[in-house]
Amino acid sequence: MLVTSKGKATTTKELIDASIGVLIDALESGHSEVLTSYLATMAKFHYYSFGNILLIAMQKPGATRVAGIWAWNQLGRRVKRGEKGIMIFAPMVGRKRRKNVEEENEAEPSDAKTTSTARKTDVQLIGFRPVYVWDVSQTDGAELPKLDEVTGNPDQQLPRLIEFVKSQDIKLEYSEKIAPARGMSYGGKIQLLPNMTPAEEFSTLVHELAHEMIHKAERRTLITKTVKETEAESVAFVVATAIGLETGTASADYIQLYHGNTALLQESLEVVQRTAAVILGAITPAPKEEDKPAGEQNAAANAEGVQ
Repeated sequence: MLVTSKGKATTTKELIDASIGVLIDALESGHSEVLTSYLATMAKFHYYSFGNILLIAMQKPGATRVAGIWAWNQLGRRVKRGEKGIMIFAPMVGRKRRKNVEEENEAEPSDAKTTSTARKTDVQLIGFRPVYVWDVSQTDGAELPKLDEVTGNPDQQLPRLIEFVKSQDIKLEYSEKIAPARGMSYGGKIQLLPNMTPAEEFSTLVHELAHEMIHKAERRTLITKTVKETEAESVAFVVATAIGLETGTASADYIQLYHGNTALLQESLEVVQRTAAVILGAITPAPKEEDKPAGEQNAAANAEGVQ
């Protein structure tokens, strides 16, 4: 449970629902760039949870790299005075004794009871708590090391993507017959138009792979063909943006309105986030320590400092 500055208690779900409501209002007003901005944030922070990505996008739309005060200090940077932190949620982990431990201990020698009790505990997620992170633009200090980026040419990622497709038991073929379409998904098989540029082939293959991963199984909500295409294109947008490809406006223009259906928009965004994260995990190196979600670093240290 989080208590806001106005004293109103707000749960994680309520915060996410409120943020989704902002997206819905923006889309209904014709401002599709708000959703595009959210997807761009998803691309930058694809190792974060759906809820935390949404919170970052709403509080700091232009964020590119976030960390807690402790992490920034380790990189030789300091948060500027007066900068407002970006609130996200970090997991709280605790130990819980297993059932029947007392009975088991009584059957053991007395000098072994302490050790046995320590052994017979399970690490469990017990909840989440708010912590604060800051974007690099809110800090001053030492120059950061350059991140591995690709700009316009997925020369390393495309072969990895093709290998990942094959590892999922999906057959990949090239055919002129599918023109004017650039790609087609058939359930266990993807066909691409030959002789595309590497960037076109990459984004098209991600789009069709997204169909294979999320649209060949039964979904909780009945979705239309338009929503299916929107989700696949959104996954392609996130993955392409994450590796530094210039996507132009095609993906942004393709994003459709959800006609006020908050539940459908949230479900779709969660599906897009999970699918993009799986694909990016397969084709990109593991993140550096300072780029991991705050909850995977020292959560207590991240929570310290000015809020």
